[in-house]
Amino acid sequence: MFKLRELKILCSKEALLSLPEGKLLINTINAHSYNTALKDSLFAEALVNGDALIPDGISVVKACRWLKAKSQPTERIAGWDLFVFEMERLNKRGGRCMFMGSSENVLTRIKEKAAVEYPNIEVLTYSPPYKPEFSEEDNKAIISAINNANPDLLWIGMTAPKQEKWTYSRWKELDIHCHVGTIGAVFDFFAGTVERAPIWWQRHGLEWLYRLIREPRRMWKRYIIGNALFLWNVMKEKCG
Repeated sequence: MFKLRELKILCSKEALLSLPEGKLLINTINAHSYNTALKDSLFAEALVNGDALIPDGISVVKACRWLKAKSQPTERIAGWDLFVFEMERLNKRGGRCMFMGSSENVLTRIKEKAAVEYPNIEVLTYSPPYKPEFSEEDNKAIISAINNANPDLLWIGMTAPKQEKWTYSRWKELDIHCHVGTIGAVFDFFAGTVERAPIWWQRHGLEWLYRLIREPRRMWKRYIIGNALFLWNVMKEKCG
């Protein structure tokens, strides 16, 4: 059974510095993904067996402490934090980064912004078909594009749990040598198509509330029902 207390979660942003070089799968976990993993075995497997898992939610940080988990993060590490860390590191030495996912519009904006903020990075993109399930032909095309690009950094952005499940399922077919991060929402944040919460909201663990206020129709189920479900699931885990 998927249990938060047994997961190996990075405990601080400084831990990003200790991640080894080479092919590495980095996933994120928050209240929504925890709830989803409890009922989606492949998603749970992807989170458990990835190379690194970061706590992208203050609720996960607090829950780990309350559960006295094996890993007890001291702070939230957002997908955005991972993105900035990896991009700045690659920009210092120069290299090639690939964004796989999202729409052509978002990817075009990403390329334009990256050219200004990270001038030493060559950016390649791939927009997969917009459909619930990829065909085998779709998968072969995506994998071929990634392998041919041979990036020094790869971002996968197709929303959870699709992005994690796809990357994990196709991991052995990806003939690459780099860090791979599943960070769907960051594509929109960086492109500017979705506004990220101001710093005050982020520092106080209220980024979820800011998104709920800005997009109530789209986010109410995830944050109102989802957060209540998260508390219930954590209580059940606590009580065994």
